[in-house]
Formats: sequence, structure tokens, C-alpha cells
Amino acid sequence: MSFNQGNSLFVGTPNIGNQDVFLSRTVDALKRRWLSNNGKYAQEFEAAVSKFLGVKHCIAMCNATVGLEIAIRSLGLSGEVIVPSFTFIATAHALQWQEITPVFCDIDPVTHNIDPAKVEALITPRTTAIMGVHLWGRGCDVEALQRIADKHGLKLLFDAAHAFGCSHNGQMTGGFGNVEVFSFHATKFINSFEGGMVTTNDDELALRLRRVTNFGFSGYDQVDCIGTNGKMNEISAAMGLTNLESIDEFIAINRAHHRRYQELLDGLPGLSVMPYGEAERGNYQYVVIEIESDIAGISRDLLVSRLHEQGVIARRYFYPGCHRMEPYRTLYPLAGNHLPETERLTQRLFCLPTGSALTENDVESVCHIIGNIMSEARNGAGTREP
Repeated sequence: MSFNQGNSLFVGTPNIGNQDVFLSRTVDALKRRWLSNNGKYAQEFEAAVSKFLGVKHCIAMCNATVGLEIAIRSLGLSGEVIVPSFTFIATAHALQWQEITPVFCDIDPVTHNIDPAKVEALITPRTTAIMGVHLWGRGCDVEALQRIADKHGLKLLFDAAHAFGCSHNGQMTGGFGNVEVFSFHATKFINSFEGGMVTTNDDELALRLRRVTNFGFSGYDQVDCIGTNGKMNEISAAMGLTNLESIDEFIAINRAHHRRYQELLDGLPGLSVMPYGEAERGNYQYVVIEIESDIAGISRDLLVSRLHEQGVIARRYFYPGCHRMEPYRTLYPLAGNHLPETERLTQRLFCLPTGSALTENDVESVCHIIGNIMSEARNGAGTREP
């Protein structure tokens, strides 16, 4: 079978939650005529996330990219910041936008997170911070990164866009380093249409974050610093609250889909499904596939192209790597020479659809399609590269 254009399966199809509850909150916000500027639902969303994560301060943002930019500015970063290239481009852009140089570090081939063993060699007198990314919700080696940061007097922050509802060594992500930044974009398993959250246990930093998020205001008609408008509106906050109330349901669906993918795909030659450790809490929102083309008999790109033709909109993550996108490709043309694991993974990895928009039958159909495509490739049919 295949999925036609009208019912294609996409990576990142939004979860909705209880529509009636969301609409009730929306009507309430409209009746109160308080649609932004730290309204009732923004405050409730912050409080609910703070309780869920066990973090002292949660500041709701209009999106995670602005959240990263505000966190970077509030920490007073400058010069250079060490960051992986194997991440979404916003991680690097949030630095470059503020004229801070992202220094790309290679990743651990197993965890896909920034490799602490490679970090220290990249530190220079201009380095002010290390930014890790908790890819796929699996925590960075926080302890090793913190030791390096402390040794060299650097700030440590995390792009936690993938990691809401996840733990590392038994502690919920959100309180590591100086600050962490979550995404509630529509493609995330908990969404607020567009949105993000910056979390910290540092009281002074939290105060700066709130000021920068609101144009630098510290009081009525009093501005103390350069700021921007990073506030989350009430309708987004209402959606975030509604999604948060369904988090256990969403995770259970993701877990069931992930396990079914593992059962059906792990036997195919050259394909492996990235596992999630059962010892930690996870959100299972990414079904990450690594392909060895020589064994599978088909390249990653050709397989993804054939899946698209069948209505399965798989995604190459994080192709081709930040260092191969502009402006970084021009600014640092030799960066790839120092990123062998990043270069390798960008050619081998892709993600499959999951979430509440899929049924178990959908997952089984996707696996059946993949099996057929690979069988045809091994038999010499349909092997032309896209």
C-alpha cells in the first residue's frame, strides 16, 4: 500500500490534546480581553512546567529560537561558543545573530550528542560558553561538560528542544547548566502552536531573562537594559497547558509506535532503530533510523525519496550539518575536516513519522513499504538516485 497526498504521514504532525478544553480556555481569554503580556494562562503554563520539571524558574517564550537568543544575551556571552554542528540550524543562528562565533564540535557516534572529549581542544581565550544539545531527548554528558566549564570559567547552556519530559541520571532535564531552552513548536510532541520555555535555578539570571523578554522593563515606565519582545501569547499558553495535561497519553503512544518500529525494522539488513534507555524517562518523539547503505543495498537519500513517493514523509536529520549551511559554509569552509562523526551521520540518518496522528496499522504499513523498497533495491529495481 501507499499513502496518497491527502493522507500522507509526516514527521512532526502536531498532537492536539483535548480540543474542548483548549477552546474553553481560548473563549475565556477572549472574554477577559487579555491576550498577551504575562496573562493568566502564560503564568499557569510556567507554573505547571516548573512543577513538572522541578525547576525554580520557567519563562515562557514566543518560540525557542528567541528563547536561545535571550538566554545567550542574559548570560552575557560573547566571542566564541562551542556547539555541535549536528543540530537544527537555529542553535547556531542564535549565536551568529548576536555576532558570536559558533565553534563546531564533533559528536559522540552512539549518543549523537556533543562529545566532551573533543570540547577542551576547541577552547580559546575568546571562548565564553559551551552549548550542548540533548538530541532525541537523550541527555548530554552533563557532568563532563560541567567539569570542563568549571575548569575554564565558562558558562554552560543547553538547547533542550527535543528533551521535554526526559531525564538524565534520574533528574528531569531543565535544571542543568546555567540555563536550558525547550521548544513547544507545533512539530514537538508537546506544543503551544509556536512557543518555547527557558528554565533555570538561578534567581538572578531568571530576573534578567524576564527583563530581556519584555523589552528590558524592570517596572512601570522603567527600562534597565536592552531587551526584545519574547513573550508567549495567551492562546499559545492555553494550547501548551492543554497539551501538557495529555503528556502521559502522548508519551504512551510514542513509546508504542517506537517499539513496533523496532520489532518490524530491526530485522532488515543495514537498518537500525535508535534505542531509548528504559532506565531514564523519555518522550520517544523521534524514530531515528541509521542505514548502512552497503548492507541495505540502497542509500539513505534514495530510500527517503522512495518513501516520499509512497506518502511517507520521512526526514533527513540533520542534513547536511550546520557547518555546510550558510553563512557557516563560507565562513568556515574547512570545518568538516574536524567533524568526521557529524559528516558520517548526516549521510546515514533519517526519522520516521510517529505521534497521535498515526495508528498501529499506519506504523505497520510504513514498515511494509520500507521492506518492499529495500527488497526491490536488492533485486536491482528502482535503484536510480533521485
